[in-house]
Amino acid sequence: MSTQIDKQPDPNSHFKKEMQTRHIVMLALGGVIGTGLFLTSGYTVNQAGPLGAVIAYIIGAVMVYLVMVCLGELAVQMPETGSFSSYATRYLGPGTGYTVAWLYWLTWAVAIGSEFTAAGILMVRWFPDTPVWIWSALFAIAVFLSNVVSVRLFAETEFWLSLIKVLTVITFIAIGGAAIFGLLQVQNLQGAGLSNFTREGLFPTGFLPIAMTLLAVSFAFSGTELIGIAAGEAQDPQTSVPKAIRTTVVRLALFFVGTIFVLATLLPREQAGLVESPFVMVFELIGIPYSADIMNFVILTALISAANSGLYAASRMLWTLSDQGHMPKRYARLSSRGTPVNAIVLSMAGAVASLLSSVFAPDTVYLALVSISGLAVVVVWMSIAASQIAFRRQYVANGGRVEDLHFRVRGYPWVPIGAILCCLLACVGIAFDPEQRVALYFGLPFIAWCYFVYWITRNKRAERLALAAAAHSSSPA
Repeated sequence: MSTQIDKQPDPNSHFKKEMQTRHIVMLALGGVIGTGLFLTSGYTVNQAGPLGAVIAYIIGAVMVYLVMVCLGELAVQMPETGSFSSYATRYLGPGTGYTVAWLYWLTWAVAIGSEFTAAGILMVRWFPDTPVWIWSALFAIAVFLSNVVSVRLFAETEFWLSLIKVLTVITFIAIGGAAIFGLLQVQNLQGAGLSNFTREGLFPTGFLPIAMTLLAVSFAFSGTELIGIAAGEAQDPQTSVPKAIRTTVVRLALFFVGTIFVLATLLPREQAGLVESPFVMVFELIGIPYSADIMNFVILTALISAANSGLYAASRMLWTLSDQGHMPKRYARLSSRGTPVNAIVLSMAGAVASLLSSVFAPDTVYLALVSISGLAVVVVWMSIAASQIAFRRQYVANGGRVEDLHFRVRGYPWVPIGAILCCLLACVGIAFDPEQRVALYFGLPFIAWCYFVYWITRNKRAERLALAAAAHSSSPA
């Protein structure tokens, strides 16, 4: 019996097709370049060693490339706002699509709340007499308005916020490269330089930490999949999505690997994981004035940008769940400007709930939420690769010609298989890290719970439909 859950998602004709290629590229770049790069990148250097960190980020870049070309084939052929959740529903089963949607929604809900808190804390540096919550509330209102007014306003806001981060990274790599090759004088550069890669041996902490840091690296690259979500609101997805994927992946690889190389060269491994911001330390070593204030501003824009794109992604996942019949229909309603207002409001409420849990239950509820969100991105990426394999098989079986695909995965099936194996390697790596292992303890039960809830609700809905059909057939004409 066909139920409401099993229906195919309707085309997203009611969404405003207002995103251009530059918006989609900056949305993906803005979703990726954030505090993970500006603040915690030194942790990877400290744990895996200079060369190990560079290798870990190269593996991460390869992983992102493999996943993104898989997503590209799907998104160009089926540009839907539900993106990878809709593809998982269609090709891997509705239970998997349901689980992927909730995992991704939870990831961003947790992130949004923490971004607002961190942004408020940064503002106190300049305005020490104001409470953190006032700034957090102001930023929350600004991000909410950016998302709820129109897709165009959101896209333009995200474009300019992301541009600041991109220019900062380019400047950092250029100045750091000049310092490495002696074009700029560096103050107190002791225990650093190109000798960093050999002075403790090539792999001073061994090979296992490279695998152990892959989850952190994967999390740092998370956000590239926003291209798939934005495809449903792109003006010309068959042109803009492939271009955005190629441009984004190449730039991210250069930005991240280049940044880690500069950090690994200019910062001693022992200090890299201890500094508050490795960017600030490098700028200060080179003698850039007001380095701390400059990076405070850049990190502030990164936090607001991440919250902005996160609210966009989270609301689209709720819209998808509602459109597929898993949530009340009011969350699939769009405003006259084409924004899912109810889904945006509920996603913002989830972010506030996550924020409150970090205050009142940091060692229980919030720890579980953060752990699940840390594992979620790897699971989502695996679902994208698996969906592409299932799509290609069905497409060919139904008589489709691979040559007719507007964007296709070259090297199939090895590309999606490689993506899945890289994601599994990240999961295996965290099993050996006591600090990250908690992601498995909370993440795997949550995934099982999502499947269980889906199964329960599906059966109950099927029973209600059967009873309604029986009552209708027995009623007098």
